[in-house]
Amino acid sequence: MKKNKVLLTFVVTLIIVSLALTGCSKASSGDSAKYPSKPVNMIIAFSAGGSSDVQARIMQKYWNELVPEQPWVFKYTTGAGGAIGFAEMARSAPDGYTIGGVNVPHMVLQPLGQGAQFKIEDFEYIAQVVNDPQVIAVLKDSKFNSVQEVVDYAKANPGKLKVGIVGTFTGHHLMLLELQEKTGIEPAQIVYKGAADQNAALLGGELDIMIGNVNDVMRSLDMIKVLGIAAEEEHEFLPGVPTLKEQGIDIVSDIRRGFVVPKGTDPEALQFLRDVFKKINENPQYIADMKKAGQPMEYMPGEDFEKYVYGQNDKAENLLKKFGLIK
Repeated sequence: MKKNKVLLTFVVTLIIVSLALTGCSKASSGDSAKYPSKPVNMIIAFSAGGSSDVQARIMQKYWNELVPEQPWVFKYTTGAGGAIGFAEMARSAPDGYTIGGVNVPHMVLQPLGQGAQFKIEDFEYIAQVVNDPQVIAVLKDSKFNSVQEVVDYAKANPGKLKVGIVGTFTGHHLMLLELQEKTGIEPAQIVYKGAADQNAALLGGELDIMIGNVNDVMRSLDMIKVLGIAAEEEHEFLPGVPTLKEQGIDIVSDIRRGFVVPKGTDPEALQFLRDVFKKINENPQYIADMKKAGQPMEYMPGEDFEKYVYGQNDKAENLLKKFGLIK
């Protein structure tokens, strides 16, 4: 009898200890699972020091203020106009510990026309942070003083207007196609590897006009004149430059930057990221830093950014098909 009592006491004690240990384990597991519990990888698909990197570094400063215990770890995965980095973002574990910077329309055009190893459905969208409108620019002493004068010349001289763009299946390329669609012109398309090469070609007299972005032309305003901006309204960085719409050409075209995580990322982690990015974009000091760096800031929440990307996909697909660039 005494042995049975001892055995029963031992079993009860063992059960109590086991339950206590289980509870501690669960509590410990719950604490460690609180997001973020480790540093977050930040994939940049373009070179260090470029516009995408500069913008992300500005955001990093304010992330560190809001989430000081878990910094960003930058990883530069470059090549193919961002497609290699975008593909790595899509393949990463959907655990909230890999964020990536994306560019639109790059991420739309690459799967459509270049067989990229990702698609726009492979991501959850955190936020848009930059809207960099495209412009039509000429040399300071150019004979052209308006976009209409450019169009008139191109119509009178098919194939002679030399237009510089950066890459094919890019934002510049897409705007040129839209300009051709809306005006009926047939220019000579001159393709460059990067904005620096394109700017040098314009300044060297190789081009009649170039299609670039606000951020691309700001450093050369003493040598070029901007004839029009493809935005809904005049831009604060280029006061006095009329929109294409104001000049009778219904085109709004830009390059936008935003941030994504892989599809299937935990909803709580995604919401945490969306909330932090929103707070950063509302910070007056961040806004001032962006302006100082020449980064045309425009915040858009993740849900709206996703809708925008899908809408741009439909627009680009129709335009590329019209010009026979995809089937």
